Amino acid sequence: MAKLSLREFQEELARKLSDTTGGTSTRALLGLQSGGELWLIDLAESGEILPVPTLTPVPLATGWLRGVANVRGVLYAVSDLAAFQGGNPTVLTGDARLLLPHAKFGCNSALLVSRVLGLRAREDFEPAENAEPDPRPWVAGQFTDTQGRLWRRFDPRRLYTDERFLDVAA
Repeated sequence: MAKLSLREFQEELARKLSDTTGGTSTRALLGLQSGGELWLIDLAESGEILPVPTLTPVPLATGWLRGVANVRGVLYAVSDLAAFQGGNPTVLTGDARLLLPHAKFGCNSALLVSRVLGLRAREDFEPAENAEPDPRPWVAGQFTDTQGRLWRRFDPRRLYTDERFLDVAA
């Protein structure tokens, strides 16, 4: 079996997904868990997903900035999504992952999440009619799945431009 890089695997997966969805990979969503919350991100807006590498702490930074990671010679500031939103810090288990930003965002800010839950079809979700409005600007909608679980649609552009997210000083 030939070795593939994670990037090549993801590109091949996106290509196959594009072939099976009539030419558009934007119909697929990626499921994430951050703390106790379930999140959906458009596959077209997500970057690479990696196991958590060694993190170098950043002195005098806020607690949710977990450190800096070197990914193939590129430095990324690693922000704990759960801790940033006021939850408990993400435990660095084997399930924890880094979500690198898509290149179109032009930033080097990786998000630490509890785990990746895989690809999800939009058709499996309906708008959450009874959910309280979410004040966080990066929540682009709330949905329920066939099991009645609440999922939040993640808009990374809104997070990456949020003033609170950009202020990492302790």
